[in-house]
Amino acid sequence: MTTWPPHRREVRPWRQSQRGGPKADRILSEVTVSLPPDIAGLPVVNALPASAIAQGEDALREIAALDQAHGEDLGALGVLLLRTESVASSKIESVEASLDDYARALHGSRANASATSMVAATSALGALLTETDGRKRIDADSLLAAHAALLADDPAERDYAGRWRDMQNWIGGSDHSPRNALFVPPPPDLVESYVDDLLRFANRDDLPTLAQAAISHAQFESIHPFTDGNGRIGRALINAILRRRRATTRVVVPLASALVARRERYFDHLGAYRDGDVEPIVRDFALASRIAAAESRTTAQRLTEIPLEWADAVGRVRAGSAAAKLLAILPARPVVTADDVAVATGAPLSSVYAAIERLDTAGVLRPLTNRKRDQIWGATLILEELDELGARIARAWG
Repeated sequence: MTTWPPHRREVRPWRQSQRGGPKADRILSEVTVSLPPDIAGLPVVNALPASAIAQGEDALREIAALDQAHGEDLGALGVLLLRTESVASSKIESVEASLDDYARALHGSRANASATSMVAATSALGALLTETDGRKRIDADSLLAAHAALLADDPAERDYAGRWRDMQNWIGGSDHSPRNALFVPPPPDLVESYVDDLLRFANRDDLPTLAQAAISHAQFESIHPFTDGNGRIGRALINAILRRRRATTRVVVPLASALVARRERYFDHLGAYRDGDVEPIVRDFALASRIAAAESRTTAQRLTEIPLEWADAVGRVRAGSAAAKLLAILPARPVVTADDVAVATGAPLSSVYAAIERLDTAGVLRPLTNRKRDQIWGATLILEELDELGARIARAWG
């Protein structure tokens, strides 16, 4: 057991904002909230055994190897890692969609709400990393912008997108009150001060990086500063801290693919953090990051092989032709329409249609919708690797 301060419990008055539910919910007058410690200046090294810190350093070496080998020329790998992390982070929240639904949603289809939510999570993570790169620090505006990207198109949550919560929330228990809740975060009037304290911790440069990322994430989940989307933004914060500390320069570490494989253990570690034990979540994040980085290097190798397989399947193409240009853009843009290809390549639509037909016949592309007009096309092997990377990480995680 470590020496990290546990959360305090405090009884606060409670009253329903809208009357509803069984009588026990309607008459509830008090709620016990959980109050995290202020962590901005806490010494992490004293709260962890040396072996846990060393485990984090080992993971950073794997991450550095991935970033150094592929950070300068990301192309398809950068796109795929970003999407893999966002999809897995969504699955932790029980947001599920097929690969084809996700691919269609990437191109604007809103037929599947879960797939649309996954794409929004991709946008949110990308937005937070872009802001972190530009500002060289993580600030409240960046978190709010990421949250807006996540929920701006969610019919149930769009009014709260990009805003700290102004109401009491809770996890588990009744839908109508915090009665029998598993966890009740701090009251809304404390959210902004807690976020400010967290960000001072997250922007420190004197902490072991993986421990800083793990603890920041756990603290964020304890604050639960939004009405919804806390898990996905909280996991995006992990990669933002890796980016700010320059553990990565361009890549995204798909750590959530490991966490989703053992979801209940991950939730247990968040509970242990609230009890004052930081070691379990730090160790698990270190192991998950190491596995994710190693498997991402396998994906990087796979993405160098796929164009060679395409060349064998398609046969010789004339340099500068629409087919050649389409093959060149597919690794980084595996979901396209004919109009996309025409804009990206400068080729006339007639040539683009002929190129798509040739690649479809060769098995490089496949249609993702049942319609004949405005078809969306997916690069089969690239999309399959999106699934396979997450599956390999889950298998390695056990």
